[in-house]
Order: sequence, then C-alpha cells, then structure tokens
Amino acid sequence: MPSSQTSTSTLQNDSDVHSTKTSLDFSCLPSIFVLPTTLPDHELHEAEDILVEHGALLTYNIKEANIILGNISKERRARFELKCGKVRTVELDKAEEIIKSAHLDPTSVDNPEAKRRRLNNAQQSPENRSTHSDGDDGDTTRDETKDSSTEDEAEPTMKPVPQHSTANASAFLTDDAVNLAIVKKAGLPPFSPEAFESRVRVVRLEWLHCSLAAEKLQPFEPYTIYEARLLPPEDSISSKEPTPAQKADSPAVKVNEQHVLSKEVFKGVMERAKADAEANVRPLVARAWKRDHVKEAASQDFAGRSFASSAQTTNQVSSGSLTRRSQLLHRTTSEHDEDFVSSPRAMPDWVKENKIYSCERATPLRSLNVEFIEQLKKIKMARVLIGDSIGVRAYSTSIAALAAYPYRFQSSQEILSLPGCDHKIANLFQEWQRSSGQIQAVADIDGDPALQVLRVFYEIWGVGATTAREFYYDRKWRDLDDIVEQGWRSLTRVQQIGVKYYDEFQMKIPRTEVEFIAATITAHSRRLTDSSLEAIIVGGHRRGKLESGDVDVILTHRTESVTLNLVEDVVKSLEASGYITHVLTTALTNSRRNQQPLPLRSLHGPAGHGFDTLDKALVVWQEPAHPRPTASDPDKTNPHPHRRVDIIVSPWRTIGCAVTGWTADTTFQRDLRRFAKQVKGWKFDSSGVRERGSGKWVDLEAYADEKSRCGSWEEAEKRVFAGLGLVWREPEERCTG
Repeated sequence: MPSSQTSTSTLQNDSDVHSTKTSLDFSCLPSIFVLPTTLPDHELHEAEDILVEHGALLTYNIKEANIILGNISKERRARFELKCGKVRTVELDKAEEIIKSAHLDPTSVDNPEAKRRRLNNAQQSPENRSTHSDGDDGDTTRDETKDSSTEDEAEPTMKPVPQHSTANASAFLTDDAVNLAIVKKAGLPPFSPEAFESRVRVVRLEWLHCSLAAEKLQPFEPYTIYEARLLPPEDSISSKEPTPAQKADSPAVKVNEQHVLSKEVFKGVMERAKADAEANVRPLVARAWKRDHVKEAASQDFAGRSFASSAQTTNQVSSGSLTRRSQLLHRTTSEHDEDFVSSPRAMPDWVKENKIYSCERATPLRSLNVEFIEQLKKIKMARVLIGDSIGVRAYSTSIAALAAYPYRFQSSQEILSLPGCDHKIANLFQEWQRSSGQIQAVADIDGDPALQVLRVFYEIWGVGATTAREFYYDRKWRDLDDIVEQGWRSLTRVQQIGVKYYDEFQMKIPRTEVEFIAATITAHSRRLTDSSLEAIIVGGHRRGKLESGDVDVILTHRTESVTLNLVEDVVKSLEASGYITHVLTTALTNSRRNQQPLPLRSLHGPAGHGFDTLDKALVVWQEPAHPRPTASDPDKTNPHPHRRVDIIVSPWRTIGCAVTGWTADTTFQRDLRRFAKQVKGWKFDSSGVRERGSGKWVDLEAYADEKSRCGSWEEAEKRVFAGLGLVWREPEERCTG
C-alpha cells in the first residue's frame, strides 16, 4: 500500500488524467465513505472529488456507507474505525455459523418463499429441533453469543456485543442470507448496490488509484482489509415489553418485518446519495475531520460528554448526549436525620480553619477513601487529555483534600465541609455511593475510544497532552504503529526513545531495584569525588511507594566546587560502564549561573523557569547483561528492562529546597509555590527562595553563617518548612495524589 507521503501525488495525477474522461463510472456502486484517518485534509478532499466526478454515491456519514475507502492496511484498524463510527457489525465467519445453525444453504435457493417457510417451521417445531444432531437453535445461538464475547475480550479495542443484540443478529443474518442467495442466484453484477446490502467492506485506498489507472472498476478482493455483516443500530432494538399480540407473532414474521425495514432504510440512503450526486451538491454535514485547529477539534469532540467541563459545551451541541446540568444535592429525610442521630466527628484542624493549601496538612500514602478517589483521578486524567487545565486544577485540589481526610466518608455533607470540594464532588460521591461504586462519567471515559488513544500517546516519554492531541487530530494517528510507519522521522529523539521502549517504561520499578540503581550512581559519583558525596532517593520512593514509575536521585556535597558540572562526569562514567544506554537531556542551568539561587528575573532570557532549575540529566538505564553476548552467541539479548532515571545535582547551600521540591507529590509542589507566593511574598524554587519584591535570596537554611550551617540534608529540609511557616510533614504525609 502506498504511504501517505506518496498518496498525494498519486491522487493529483489521477485527478488530472481522468478529470475529462467519463469511461470510468462509479454510479453502479453503493454509498462510499472516505476514511479521513492518516489522510491530510487536501488528500481527503481530492479523493472525494475524484469519486464525485465519476458518479460515485459519496456519503459523509460512515453509518450510511457500504464501502469504506481508507489509507490503512490492518484489519484491527478497520475494526477500530468502525467502532469509532458506531457501526455495529458481525464477522462473516460468525455469520456463516449462524446461517449453518439455521440449516440454511444460501447457494441452493429454488423458491425463496418456500425456504422462508421451511426456516420458520424449523424454528417453530419442537420435533424438528429435537431431531438435529448438532443441538437446537437456541443452544447454537447461546454458543454464538459465548464465542462472540470471547473473541471481543481478546480484542481490547472492540466492544462486546450484548446478548440481546447477538440474538437479534442471528435472526437478521438468517434472513439476510436468503436475500444474498437470491442476489447470487439472479446473477446480479458484483458491483451492484444489492450485492452489498446489509454488509460493509473496508477497502484500501489503492483500489481507487488502480481503478483510475485501468479506467475500469477493479475487483475489491485484493484490496479488501475487512468485510462484515451490518447489524441494526442499538437504538433500533426495542427494549419495551412486547404486547400479547406481539408475543403471538412468529419469529419469522418479525424477521421479515425487520428485513423490510432495513431494506427501506437502505433504499432511502441510496436515493438520497444518488440525488446528491446528480445535483452535485454535497450534504451540509459538519465534517468532524475538517478543522483548522487541534484545540477546536478536541473541544468539539468532547463537548457534551459527562466527563467534560461545562465550559466546553458553551455554544456547542454534541451529536450524542448533552452535559447534564449541575443539580442540587438531593438528600432524603433519613439521610438528613442521620447527621443528627450519629455522634459528630472531631473534624481535623485544617478543616475547621479552612486551610486551602495541601502543604498545610498531612496527606497519607493510603487513604481510607481510595476507591472513590481513584474514580476522580480518572476524570482528572480525562480533563488532562482534553486540555481542560481549569478542570485539572479543580480536581487536583479536591482529590488532595479527600486524600487528607482521616475518616471514611459517610455522607456527601462531609465532602462539602472540606476546603476545595464543592457540590460537583458531593454529587459524584452520592452517585458513587448509590450505584455501588459506579460513576457514569467514569464509565463513559473507559468506553471512549478517542480517550483511550490519547492516553496511549500521553504515556509516551516526551509526549504531553498537547502533543498527544496533535497526534490524534492533526496527524490522525490511532496507535503506535501509525507513529512508527508514518511519522517516525518527525518525532524528537526523546519521543522516538519513548515509543521504542514504550512497554518497558510502563513497567513499575520495585523498591529494591530503585535502591540498587541509586547505590550504583552513588558508587560512581564517589569515585569521581570523595566519600563525602551524598545521594538522596526522592520522588515516590521517598514517599513510601512500593513501586515507582522512574528513579529520582539527588547528589550533593558540602564543598560547593565539587558539585559544579558534576552531572556530566557522572553520566559519562555510568555510560562507559554500560548502565546508561541513552542520554536524553543534560542541563547545566545551575552551574552556568555559578550555582546561585534562581534569580527572580532572567537577564538573558524570558522569565519563568518552572519548578526546577538544578543541574540534571534524564537518562535511560539498563543493568548490563550477565553473561554478556559472546562470539558464539552474539544475538543474546539483555533480559533487564530499560528504566527512566533522573540524576539531579544540588549545591549544599540549597539542598533543603531541592529535597523538598523533588520529594513532594504534584499538588503538594504546586501548593508549596502558591503558599510561598500568596502568604510570604516569595518565589520558591528547588534551587532556592527569592523575595518577589527585591529579588533578594532568602537563606532559609542558614547557609551564610558557617557556624550555623546544617549538619545534614534532613535538617536543611526541616529548616525550609520552618522558614516558610509550615508544620513539618514527613515524606509519607505529602501524598496528595
């Protein structure tokens, strides 16, 4: 299949050659949809223009199409795109099994009406069912349901078909097979719309190129990626209890009525598409894929979803469901009385004093309300992926407060009493409590295919939420294979390494391995300096996590000249020993300013340095293989996974700030900066603290006086808390989620 880079010129040449020719006629084909995946807008429009110029019945709704042309090559991708378009299908091999279970031979149809009567009799007669050696129809249908669910579970990107839908599919397909047999018996042309009735075929775009080059329709088979039977939409399956008159109807009558309905719908689609083609008027349908900006695309895609911000629904209407309006907290009389019957709890001081900063309270690693908090974390991650920064901050604040609460929640009123928690969080808790631990917004998140892809991209090292949305909406990539096949050269080096070791980077690192890596770094660093050099493991490991996503190690020394440019030498030593396989970033920001605390305003660049400006190196770590590859076995691979490791170097004068900044969880770090700014009028950075008014360095660790200097980095960290006016919190109490 030609790549997307070459498809542009191919389409352009085809368009130029055939723009004046009419020998190629697509009007005999059923409705066609051009899949926009991996196609730039101009290539998509050129393909559609070519089809319209040659009489094709073009549709812009994938649900109306029987032929789908796409710049894809894998069946898994085809199934994924059909799922995204909410097109319900069943595979042909399963359809054949359903047909066989009804004892129907589609190739030997002499009298269609008689065949239907025989089929109906077989379904209605207990004697006929009992004489079959393979079991009755009901058992076969149940077996098909089981097989279908098993295969769907093996394919994570597909949604399992409900049992009632599978039963409906059996009846639908049985009648459909009869009609397809009639079509085959009548000798209809292979490209006639009737031959495609009730089925969909996903075809490589190369078919269009070859047909244009040959000036005649080419067979679909060499270019077909996926073919399946179409099932009725879920909303067309009635869930109402049938009336007595409906119960008296035979199954065959229902099947025939359903077929007549599907045939009428099919004819209506064909007539509308043909009229549009003859009038050369494109349907006035808003293109989901024709957008000028990625942000606009994401906003329109997620507008109205239950997990999206209400701000994203402003002046936007979703084709699915609208965002539910915020409702007042509903409480029954018994719930209201419980507040007075039960003895009041002793609320924590931070609740009584309404302390809004998470750095002012203790937040343990394991909360008593972890189940509910995990649900909120999923909603927060969805807000990250869709670009709702305000929502991310709001949920982060609420989660931090919930995690710090020392009791298990019993009512939504307790949540409303916490700083940073409003009626939205209380309503979610009430829904979670009444639905046995389920929240509809979380269920929508788990079932949203776009969010699933964005999450995969977001997890790539070097790819943030903004870049993930660019991959999805601008470049139209849908999995890691798309990135490798179509955009590898456009990635940064960090992103390439992130894709290459994606699975390994998702693996958590146990505490023993974290400590081994830190000990190795310490040994190499001391060989370069002396035994006085200290290494501190920070990050999640210091907060008490059993497993970490990466390893963060701070190196420090009481002699300031030793830490100057130290990170470069340490990395070279570890690289030479085979522990570091890739060096992604080496920053000497602190050494370049002679290891002085971060100035309030940069004299050589724009203001704003983020949370950390210390010297550091971001590397890929892999323990060398033992035994190593030999001449007799040169292909021996290293069994140890690749790990992400951050090596940070801090001078002793600000080691307390460095350890404080690199130990805390994300929300704790954010609130620490906010507290320093709002309460103290300072700028906090892991390289030191400055006064915002004068820019003067605030020596919280008393480094200037040699007699009063800290004797350990633990003491320096405690002085930072005291200097900020905060109560000391152990590392295990800074787990804000």
